Amino acid sequence: MYLAMNRFTVPVENAEGFEQLWLSRDSKLHEMPGFRDFHMLRGPEEDGHVLYASHTVWDSEETFRDWTRSEQFRSAHARAGSGTRLHAGAPKFEGFTAIQHIAAE
Repeated sequence: MYLAMNRFTVPVENAEGFEQLWLSRDSKLHEMPGFRDFHMLRGPEEDGHVLYASHTVWDSEETFRDWTRSEQFRSAHARAGSGTRLHAGAPKFEGFTAIQHIAAE
């Protein structure tokens, strides 16, 4: 299992627009082999900013890398560079490979 995460720092006045952008987009993730799960998480508000984290769960790092090279990825991110920038700075990417998994029974 591979987890790909992006963290976003969003000025509080842009939080609603940032959430609407994510809630209204067509991610195309469901079309990709190896895709398992997606979550967009809202974190704490501090110093006038809200922390957000998106994460996808994949069968492997390779299936995630395939996504980043796909037409679906380009289509899902086509609006990313246009319009008003809602977050501060660049998103921070973090990738993790599972070394242990414990599930509810």
